[in-house]
Amino acid sequence: MKAGMAAGRIFTRGEHRHRVVIGKDTRLSGYMIESALVSGFTAVGMDVFQFGPLPTPAVAMLTRFLARRPGCMITASHNLFEDNGIKFFGPDGQRTVRRGGNRDRSADGRRARTGAGAVAQIGRAKRIDDSQARYIEFAKRTSRAICASKACAS
Repeated sequence: MKAGMAAGRIFTRGEHRHRVVIGKDTRLSGYMIESALVSGFTAVGMDVFQFGPLPTPAVAMLTRFLARRPGCMITASHNLFEDNGIKFFGPDGQRTVRRGGNRDRSADGRRARTGAGAVAQIGRAKRIDDSQARYIEFAKRTSRAICASKACAS
């Protein structure tokens, strides 16, 4: 939950309603981590769109082309489930990487607060059921465009 709250504090800038998208792989531990992240993000006032099990590139695509919001992917890549972690993406679909620094500080250097916002500021969570179909359509369009640009043989 603290990871979601800390990331949420970094992702929220300005007075508008902030949103974040979450995807995960099929490891059972991903469901537990997803629940904790959702709790953290909503506690700091972010609305959460849960995409469910998807490949990592799908989350990058969905953050960029559908949501234009930050996102995160819960995955251990090719490692065991004990190594499950979180990859964060900016609204452009690129992974965000913070090297160094103190993990309990916000982007502006202030100590991250751990308390939740007021009831009116708590975010909402919504599961997006057709995210896999959206990614499949995107992949088909992209592969057709690449093939057409390279004059692939049929």
